[in-house]
Amino acid sequence: MEGRTTSTANADKPKQLSYDSGASMMAHGPHELHYHMATKIEAALGHTMPQMDIRFKHLSLSADIVVVDDNSSKHELPTIPNDLKKMFVGPKKRTVRKEILKDISGVFKPGKITLLLGQPGSGKSALMKMLSGRFPIEKNITVEGDVTFNNVPREEVIETLPQLVSYVNQRDKHFPTLTVKETLEFAHKFSGGEFIRRGEELLSKGSEKENLEALEATKAYFNHYPEIVIQQLGLQNCQDTIVGDAMLRGVSGGERKRVTTGEMEFGMKYVSLMDEISTGLDSAATYDIINTQRSVAHTLHKNVVIALLQPSPEVFSLFDDVMILNEGELMYHGPCNQVQEYFERLGFSCPPERDIADYLLDLGTAEQHRYEVPNFATNVRLRASERRSGCYYRRF
Repeated sequence: MEGRTTSTANADKPKQLSYDSGASMMAHGPHELHYHMATKIEAALGHTMPQMDIRFKHLSLSADIVVVDDNSSKHELPTIPNDLKKMFVGPKKRTVRKEILKDISGVFKPGKITLLLGQPGSGKSALMKMLSGRFPIEKNITVEGDVTFNNVPREEVIETLPQLVSYVNQRDKHFPTLTVKETLEFAHKFSGGEFIRRGEELLSKGSEKENLEALEATKAYFNHYPEIVIQQLGLQNCQDTIVGDAMLRGVSGGERKRVTTGEMEFGMKYVSLMDEISTGLDSAATYDIINTQRSVAHTLHKNVVIALLQPSPEVFSLFDDVMILNEGELMYHGPCNQVQEYFERLGFSCPPERDIADYLLDLGTAEQHRYEVPNFATNVRLRASERRSGCYYRRF
């Protein structure tokens, strides 16, 4: 592979890609690399790259929680008899049901990047954990509804789901004494980092030249994958710094979050679910990471869903679809370029000085009155739950 170069044809002038290192493969940006890999692999496969869609219908999730009712002792004097009474009698306990997701339906499609938007506590993390097989199902948890992966019920693939769907947690959990590069190399190695013989069997449906080029490109990609991820996430300057934690000084919080994101890139996953990956990042770094994931979705046909709290308008424009959750209920699920028009038809106008994401988040709160159009009459048919809302009674 030494000195080997190939070209792609998705630009006016062919770009040369060298397989010598991850940096050389990323020389023309992530989109050029992804397009190059997709073109080579699909030619040798004889069809498009494997894809996976996720469908959920009437999905509800609730938990029975034990709460302590200690109102009776709040105003008692701190005397010895009162303290003894607390020790032997104790506060009253009761079980309440917490509804986390309430009858939501939707589809996450391959080849698209979807924004999951909602206030804290809206159910974004719970939905992602459910779809990735990471939600702890215990006796006090009730799940209703159907979830399918390529029309296969969730129950049939639950054991292998982590091999198909990656989930980037909000919390950064790493070996603090490993460097950034060592962390990513470790993740790569234990996610099937070596190109297996099965891959050679699959890349054999094209011409002899196409098969050889696909094998060479794929082996180079696997060999340099940790370095490629470092380049994509802008971790070059800290790759030899230990990750660290609360007790051991290491990389910054934003860099640690990028390591968490990169760690879950490894393995042959068809779906990527990412939860609040912009924490600690500036707008430029967030834009670059989301733009890379957009390229992965569009060129490698991956299903990418990313939850963000307050994306900038530039970041928002990178997404194909948006799903808005509010207190476990679905407010909107559809194309990003139609969401503003949808709510304007309901009588909520976005001011020119307001970011679109902030506007959408406010619609599920008491701040929605700021966007109401006076004397607005809508012909949009509302659901029963929408007609019962306080907003409906105030305006209609």
